[in-house]
Amino acid sequence: MPNITTASTQWATRPADQRFTSLPALAAYAAYHKERSRAVVVANRALKITPDNDAPLTGLRVTGPNGAAYAPTNWAFGQLASLAGAPPGYLRTLPAPIAADALNYGLRFARPVEEVGCLISKADNSPTFAAATGPNYGRIWDADIAALLVEKFGDGVTGDWRVPGEFGRTVTPTTENTTIYASDRDMFVFLADETRRIEVPERRGNAPGALARGFFLYNSEVGSRSLGAAFFLFDYVCCNRIVWGAEQFTELRIRHTAGAPARWLEEVAPVLDEFANASAAPIQEAIANARTRRLTTDLESFLAARFGRNLVAPITAAHQADEGRPIETAWDVVVGATAYARTLTHQDARVALERRAGELLTVA
Repeated sequence: MPNITTASTQWATRPADQRFTSLPALAAYAAYHKERSRAVVVANRALKITPDNDAPLTGLRVTGPNGAAYAPTNWAFGQLASLAGAPPGYLRTLPAPIAADALNYGLRFARPVEEVGCLISKADNSPTFAAATGPNYGRIWDADIAALLVEKFGDGVTGDWRVPGEFGRTVTPTTENTTIYASDRDMFVFLADETRRIEVPERRGNAPGALARGFFLYNSEVGSRSLGAAFFLFDYVCCNRIVWGAEQFTELRIRHTAGAPARWLEEVAPVLDEFANASAAPIQEAIANARTRRLTTDLESFLAARFGRNLVAPITAAHQADEGRPIETAWDVVVGATAYARTLTHQDARVALERRAGELLTVA
């Protein structure tokens, strides 16, 4: 079965101040920053960049029409450089006065007058310029997402849905093993229900097994990534937060367009609600139906209609190699498709094939 390294990458790269050991702690952090942030739209030529040795991170400050100065984050600096038509990596190598001149020239003369969506913050008594986006950027606040997670899943420490354990063993979340993260750029949460596992007869070969449910939820208030949620079944999570034996991976993504906040409420929030409260029975029933439903059509035609004719032979061979017998049921097709997906080099191709395989369970 395929493994997912998304959470492991987060675990390996997040510094201590971006790690939270419970959902309420994440919610409090996000709410604090939302309360002290404000979105404004100004013309690009109304922004002025000035050098300041006391400014953190970049040695620069951004001044708007009202004269207030804000220190840009590294991410916002990159956005400003893109607006100015200058390579941010190169600007970071220059002395602050020269970088400021280059940014000012680009913002004032290298592009026509246009509106810029600015996110400014006064959290921790440190005026910060957090983002420079399009004027219609559909911001979905981390605070709103975190509050919903607390409402639906509790604290992420107790109860059924929590920070995943290690090899199926329950752990107390610490800054070392947590899967709840947030920064001035984005947030990422991985929760799992490893208590109410889904029994699967003949999980591997003739041996039974059980699958847990899990999901990722991620977002950015400043334009570094879309809002997304991924749902899947899995065997276990290791100490490095790699998800092993993942199946039925399904992902929803919403770009931060003007309608994004409404789409978040209409599309992602209801799915989280259903995932939080649903029992294992419907998934278990779908798997059982798929396992017992014999294919009534020609196998080659069945596979070609769902995966394309060029994948018929690879999927058939992958199932034969894994199970030691030909494909007979819809469940066998899912097993064969996911087995073949493991051999694909590119993650996008693997995920796309796994999704198509998982769809067979919903129609079984």
